[in-house]
Amino acid sequence: MRGRTDVTHRHWLFGDQLGPHFLASHDNGPGRDAPVVMIEARSVFRRRRFHRAKAHLVLSAMRHRAAELGDRVRYVRAETYRDGLREAVGDASVTVHHPTSRAALRLVRSLDTVRVLPARGFLLPHDAFRAWADGHDAKRLRQEDFYRWVRCELDLLMDGDAPAGGRWNHDHANREAPPRGADTLGAPKPYRPREDAIDDEVRADLDRWEREDGIAFVGRDGPRLFPASRREALSALRRFTEHRLAGFGPHEDAMLAADPVMSHSLLSSSLNLGLLDPAEVVRAAQDAWRAGRVPVHSAEGFVRQVAGWREYVWQLYWYFGEDYRHRNALRHEVPLPEWFLGLDADAVTARCLSTVLAQVRDTGWTHHIPRLMILGSHALQRGWDPREVTDWFHRCFVDGYDWVMLPNVVGMSQYADGGRMTTKPYTSAGAYIHRMSDLCDGCAYRPADRTGERACPYTTGYWSFVHRHRTLLAGNQRTARTVRQLERLADADAVLRAERERGEGPP
Repeated sequence: MRGRTDVTHRHWLFGDQLGPHFLASHDNGPGRDAPVVMIEARSVFRRRRFHRAKAHLVLSAMRHRAAELGDRVRYVRAETYRDGLREAVGDASVTVHHPTSRAALRLVRSLDTVRVLPARGFLLPHDAFRAWADGHDAKRLRQEDFYRWVRCELDLLMDGDAPAGGRWNHDHANREAPPRGADTLGAPKPYRPREDAIDDEVRADLDRWEREDGIAFVGRDGPRLFPASRREALSALRRFTEHRLAGFGPHEDAMLAADPVMSHSLLSSSLNLGLLDPAEVVRAAQDAWRAGRVPVHSAEGFVRQVAGWREYVWQLYWYFGEDYRHRNALRHEVPLPEWFLGLDADAVTARCLSTVLAQVRDTGWTHHIPRLMILGSHALQRGWDPREVTDWFHRCFVDGYDWVMLPNVVGMSQYADGGRMTTKPYTSAGAYIHRMSDLCDGCAYRPADRTGERACPYTTGYWSFVHRHRTLLAGNQRTARTVRQLERLADADAVLRAERERGEGPP
């Protein structure tokens, strides 16, 4: 039985460790009543030009958590974490759960007074993943293999030893194009929080930082759209599983200009702030399926996102090591242009990119397909520096953190690791966008046109990318056919010339 020493030291909560599971008392962690330290470090916002809505959400969530903890918390506003910790505890010892970034982990390990506890907020310990990965081809790990393993390990969406519905993967039912002629999917509306006095205080502080402290943001900070407290996050989870999950699966890869949310959960920021534990999220989806409220393909599609992909990305961030950040297998070194850095959607003619960039500008969010096949695909086709692309996604998305974006961008989106994480580069011509969205409707460009004034920039960009990397792609069985198609294009020279003439301006 633990003695009174439980409350003689303080426990440090980072700004993405805001749920009750970060104060539970197992794993030699803090006692249930241990005093808490929270540090609002302004240097975080000085180092990067974050989306203003993201800065608002993070600060609002931290201050809401501090308000919940009351007298139990010492909340310090300081220039750096070191300054804040010194002010909060002096030379006294503190505990902290394993941070979510390598930079933060280096910081806490450099402090003699800090004891680092195991990570929380994820489904598996690092050692379990490492044992699994070491037992596979560590140079080419595959998410599908991991996903099946974790389903078995956690007994998640299983019927005994068999997967729910008789198959592991229900993508065949979850890749439908949007209904033709429909402006929206017609899904029940998602949960939206109401701002309060804490949000007013945050907004006033951000205004003052911009006005007096030289801290700059990008994007717009409208009414807060995402949960900033545990209560709000649980409401959002209930709203999704009870009213929206049933329709999630079929159109999870589709895009509609007037309906960017569709049936998506909007829970990623709550998970990544630590307001929700992924275990409770996937169990809620499983319970909805077992109760007969949602079809198996929708439950499986969502569980795949959380247990299959989010968990996989977290584990790979640590497993691949620090040098993964510097991977650039395609040798892409073009800097990001100012119109993209500034989220200047109005400068873009291509309707798909303009629409998605405006969504990021206005909300700090889009779902995974616009991220991959509109934003990431354009960056890949243009040969933008993957480190700069990673930083942009980190800064501009409300759910963006180093651990989230590094594998997602370097591995999945930009193929900068040369195939260690995925089997091929993810990019496409305009035909894919036309098939999976209404974003080509009314566009100045035509998705099928490769040349001429109305040539689609995604189509010319796609063939230019294939030409530039044709040797690499010809050696990959999943892309060799595309190289052969390029060789048969009668107008290939004109397509490549059109792409060169387009330059680096907004498409």
